[in-house]
This record gives sequence, structure tokens and C-alpha cells, in this order.
Amino acid sequence: MTDHPPTFGALLQSWCHRRRLSQLDLALDAGISQRHLSFAETGRASPSREMVLHLAEHLAVPPRERNAMLLAAGFAPLLSDRGLGHPDFAAARRAADAILQGHAPHPALAVDRHWTLVAANDAVAPLLVGVAPFLLGPAANVLRLSLHPEGLAPHICNFRDWRDHLLARLSRQVEAVPDPVLVTLLDELNGYPVPPHARPPTPAADLYGGLAVPLELATGPDRRPLRLISTTTVFGTALDIGLSELAIESFFPANAETAQALAQLADPA
Repeated sequence: MTDHPPTFGALLQSWCHRRRLSQLDLALDAGISQRHLSFAETGRASPSREMVLHLAEHLAVPPRERNAMLLAAGFAPLLSDRGLGHPDFAAARRAADAILQGHAPHPALAVDRHWTLVAANDAVAPLLVGVAPFLLGPAANVLRLSLHPEGLAPHICNFRDWRDHLLARLSRQVEAVPDPVLVTLLDELNGYPVPPHARPPTPAADLYGGLAVPLELATGPDRRPLRLISTTTVFGTALDIGLSELAIESFFPANAETAQALAQLADPA
């Protein structure tokens, strides 16, 4: 048997179902007739390139999947996908490196859409002491590294809070984009055990004043707890899929003690 690529109509139905929209809902939102939409969905009419992009916009379809819809409708992709190792990415890599290094002595790292580690500044390495080497290979996954029992899990003081935060974030990503790699990763992470001495979950109102979930990581020879809050940075004008999916995760000290500890880790002398 031969696998055939999905038709535009099949992709459109899939995205409507994922966004919990009926055909009538999408027609009203997009300002077109339900009959026109029905014809495009069943293949009785071929949508224009502009209509494909118009519907994708109303369905909040990510760039990679918009390319798939365009190809299924018989059009060229909207954005290129050259891969992060392509020479054309030199300027973007320099920009990402500048952000990472400029964030020191606070830890920062860049990840792709599958949470594979692309780059990190020097402040990250001291936090990974004791992590099993097999988790730190060239295709290291930062979510696996965080929650694996031989990764950072035994060193995360608020493991249950941080685990819930990461799993919820990945679940939203899986719900937004039907990526089998992320689905498999989510199943894997859900199967990891909770460290035996993990403390109970923190009430939401007490999580950094009810504003954010911090990462509390015990590190260094004295196992001092670092309390960090994170932000995510993306390229806002990316015209390449790989670049649009590159994210920089930056961690900031949540208190003066953590700021001092990070400075000391960066300059032990």
C-alpha cells in the first residue's frame, strides 16, 4: 500500500477539529460563505493561494503547517526551511549567541521546536553537574534533561511544581500542533517517576507571588538553592521556519541570594 499525502480538505478538517470550530464557525470567522468553504473542503473547488493563507490565519496554523496546507492545495510553500546549520543562518546565530552571552552570568539556552538544545551560555554548565552523560549528548533534549531521574530531577527542590509547569506547557504545544515527536516526548515525560523526597505542590498563590512558577535548583558543593524565573524570546520577523521555531529560554535570579550565587559560579575566584 502507498501512503498518499493528505489533501487540502483533509488538512482543513483536521485543523477545524483541533481548534474546535465547525465549518459554519470558520466560515463566519473568515467572512466567507459556508458553501464556498464546503466546496474547498470536499475538493469540488480549488482555493486560491490567498484563501489558503486566509483560512490558515483564522485557524492560527503555525508556519510549518501552513506550508503543508499550501503544498496540499498545489502552491509553493510560504516560508523556506533551510535548517539551522545553513550558511544563511550565520547572522541569526550571531544574534542568538549575543543574547545568550549577554545574559551571563545568568543561564540561557536556545532550543528548537522539539526542545533539542541548540546552544547555551557558559552559565548553564555549572547547573548540570551530576547529570548523567547520556542526557548531555549533541541532541540533548532539555525537557528530558530536566525531568529524567538521572537528570536534574533529584536537584529540583520544587520538582512537582516545575514538572507540572513543563508538562502543561508541552501539552499546550501538542494541542496546538499535531507533532508526533512532541506527542511521544509528552508520553515519555509523563512516565518519569517523582523523586521520593519531592515536597508537595505549592499553592498557586504562593508561586512567586502568584505571578510565575520559579525553578528552585540545588547546586554547588553546598547544595545551595537557586531560585530562578524564566522568559522566552523568539525572532519576531523570521522568514524561515527553522528560525521562527527557535526559542531562547533565559533564566533570571528571583532573589538577591540567587544573583550572588550565579555571580560566584561564573567567577569562583
